[in-house]
Amino acid sequence: MKHLVILTGAGISAESGLKTFRDDNGLWEGHDVMEVASPKGWENDKEKVLNFYNLRRKACLNAKPNKAHLKLAALEDTYKITIITQNVDNLHEIAGSSSVLHLHGELFKAQSTIDPNLIYPIEGWELNLGDKCEKGSQLRPYIVWFGEPVPKMSQAILEVESADALAVIGTSMLVYPAAGLIDFAAKGIPKFIIDPKIPVLNSQENIFAIKEKASTGVNKLENLLKNWNFKN
Repeated sequence: MKHLVILTGAGISAESGLKTFRDDNGLWEGHDVMEVASPKGWENDKEKVLNFYNLRRKACLNAKPNKAHLKLAALEDTYKITIITQNVDNLHEIAGSSSVLHLHGELFKAQSTIDPNLIYPIEGWELNLGDKCEKGSQLRPYIVWFGEPVPKMSQAILEVESADALAVIGTSMLVYPAAGLIDFAAKGIPKFIIDPKIPVLNSQENIFAIKEKASTGVNKLENLLKNWNFKN
């Protein structure tokens, strides 16, 4: 079974009604990003940060996987699928994908501020001041903030290195280090880019651009994969 690695960004969740990062009417509108997505912002105003992510979580509870999420889950019948997502929502999991690696954290989990290895599920949508880990420390959103390392980057690189094909869906390929993952793909494998705005990737070969939104682009991806002569 061929290994298809899929890198997804905010564009795939936009069709489920979740606002995309830094759009004109996007997620961070009205917020200085460093106030709600940085260690300094957390230090300055924990309640503001908690409230911000509570609202994101509440919106996510009302969202449903779209055709793109569902199609990627269905592709597991044909391929070994690994999804590496920059999104913090859980729509891939709800759709049925069994191997999802969240580079930037998970909205429905909380993390101890004294021991980062202590991670807890969040039931419902609220995480508040006074919610503490078993060691008595305030819980924070399990989100990789600006200025913090990306702990799962090494695992993501290994997945990309082992891919027989790579698909990039709904991401500008401008946010690093995630944008650099494509450089770890083996030479000669096909790389499919699905987005209404195709990023410029001058250094890459075997690029197949599908200039469409995710929900329709994944069907074209499936057809292209069927016709691709994979190397053994």
